[in-house]
Amino acid sequence: MPEYLEVAGRAIFSFLVLFTLARILGKKQISHLTFFDYVVGIVIGDMASQVAIDTSMKIVNGLIGLIVYTLLSIILAYGAIKSFKFRDLVESSPSILVKDGKIMEKGLFKHKMTYDDLMNGLREKGAFMIDEVEMAILETNGQISVMMKPEYQPLTPKDIGLRVKDDHAPSLIIIDGTLLEKRLKSLGYTKDWLLSEVKKKGAETFEDIFLAQINSNGNVYVDLYNDNENKQ
Repeated sequence: MPEYLEVAGRAIFSFLVLFTLARILGKKQISHLTFFDYVVGIVIGDMASQVAIDTSMKIVNGLIGLIVYTLLSIILAYGAIKSFKFRDLVESSPSILVKDGKIMEKGLFKHKMTYDDLMNGLREKGAFMIDEVEMAILETNGQISVMMKPEYQPLTPKDIGLRVKDDHAPSLIIIDGTLLEKRLKSLGYTKDWLLSEVKKKGAETFEDIFLAQINSNGNVYVDLYNDNENKQ
């Protein structure tokens, strides 16, 4: 067999194996990965690439390595779920960087963070003044969580005694010209009512619509296939 065909075949095989293992691991979104998850992902990805392009490596050996690393990762994940001490060992624990408007220098030093790193994380959360911060915590995924002092927190309707109606996220009821009838019914609306609403937006039938949503007030958003006709 020509070498390029062998490499192509191995690449397809390693891709399918990597995809399967990733589904088994069920990892969090990349922005929520812990340092351990990040390292394991790099190693497994490197193993898969070696299986794909290193023709001197037996496929079965590469497959064994991938499976062993995946199993170890799963075992450690379950161990972290069952034991707080084990979780602290594997993933570490959150660290306080700012408390009552004061920087915890030991926390910065422990995590090798500079003042600029801290300020960058605070600004991303809308905190520009240290003395306005009640607490800032470095999470295990590397993100900084910030709680502002009460006097600097946004005012809510509850704070001034206002009652507001219950709200829910907008619901998709048409996707790619297909009406989600069960969802529409569960929201308490009829097909005829929806058709009259989308006609006001420039659609003749549901098939003319790429996407449609209903919010908690019963307002309908419509995106037509022909956006020039979209009348929101």
